[in-house]
Amino acid sequence: MRQAALVVSRTLGMLAAEVKEGAIPAKLDEMAEAYIREQGAEPGFLGLYGCPSTLLISVNETVVHGLPGNRPFESGDVVSIDCGAVLNGYYGDHAYTFEVGEVAPETKKLLQVTKEALYKGIEQMKAGNRLGDISYAIQKHAEDHGFGVVRDLVGHGIGKKLHEDPQVPNFGKKGWGKKLKEGLVLAIEPMITLGSYRVKQLKDGWTINTVDGKPAAHFEHDVAIVNGQPEILSTFDYIYEALGITANA
Repeated sequence: MRQAALVVSRTLGMLAAEVKEGAIPAKLDEMAEAYIREQGAEPGFLGLYGCPSTLLISVNETVVHGLPGNRPFESGDVVSIDCGAVLNGYYGDHAYTFEVGEVAPETKKLLQVTKEALYKGIEQMKAGNRLGDISYAIQKHAEDHGFGVVRDLVGHGIGKKLHEDPQVPNFGKKGWGKKLKEGLVLAIEPMITLGSYRVKQLKDGWTINTVDGKPAAHFEHDVAIVNGQPEILSTFDYIYEALGITANA
């Protein structure tokens, strides 16, 4: 599963330098499919549940599940790229939200807090803790900064299927839910908004937007419990290297 996750990590790293003003989402999708296959893996999303693309590219008010189209990115956009791959029968799945050009300060803060919330949740993924400990940590960090936590979409277990039990909400109570055990692998993915946490699905059956049209951010890692502690199987290091930023940026 680590190897499957790293296929996705390398793919997002390859795309990182391409997410810029004037870039075409559909072209990035083509690049990602070819790159995943070059690594001996298969795209994890393409064809699954009828998905028409390798990537889900969500811009600004689109929270998740945006289909790659032909509208070029513009300065000020924030772009979530969610990617999956299958290697040796196991799935990798993670996401990163990129900035294009000059992004508004409040939106930049949204991205930073969402990424921080991801790691707050990961810290709670220990044997003996409960699902609600992850959920609560994410919710508290986001709401302490005044941001909305999407209720209608969740993280999930991952393995031989992309979506496995248990579901991992980004809101909840400490001590709530199933007990976490050694060997569990979760895709933890905060989806946080600048305004209302409420969302709506568009007529294409995929795209999920904020109801108020304000931006959203989405970051995702695959995490396993190893020796009782959380171990992140995916990595943002390839993205950071491509963008020339430090790991805590």
